[in-house]
Amino acid sequence: MNRFFTFGLMSLLILVFALGSVGCEQEGSAEKAGQSIDRMAEKAGDTMEEAKEAAAAKAEEAGAYIDDAAITAKIKADVLADPMLKVFQISVTTTNGVVTLSGEVDSQASIDRSQAIASGVENVESVRNELVVKAAE
Repeated sequence: MNRFFTFGLMSLLILVFALGSVGCEQEGSAEKAGQSIDRMAEKAGDTMEEAKEAAAAKAEEAGAYIDDAAITAKIKADVLADPMLKVFQISVTTTNGVVTLSGEVDSQASIDRSQAIASGVENVESVRNELVVKAAE
C-alpha cells in the first residue's frame, strides 16, 4: 500500500509540474480564453434579456386577448339581460378594446340601446356600431 501511495504521489507531482510549465509558457492564451469567456457571458446575458422582453410582449398580448374576451362576454350578457334587445340579432367582437356591433335589429332604439350598453362597459376604448334596422317585410 505504501508503494502505491508513493507512486500516486509522484504521478500527481509530475502532472502538476507539467501543467504548471505549460501554463507559464502560454500566459497570453489564458488571458485570451478569459476574454472569450467574458464575451460569451455577455452574449448570453444579451440573449437572456431579449428572451425576457419577448416573453413580456407575449404576456401583454395574451392579457389584451383576455381583456377583449371579457369585454365581449360582458356586453353579450348585458344585451341578453335587456328586454328590449334580442341577443341573436347582435354580433359583438372586440379587438384591442374596440368593440364592433353588427347585425340587424328591429328599431333605431335597439341600435341606440346597444351602443349605450357597449360604451358603458369598463375598458372599452370605442364602439363601432354597424347595426342596421331590418327592413319591414
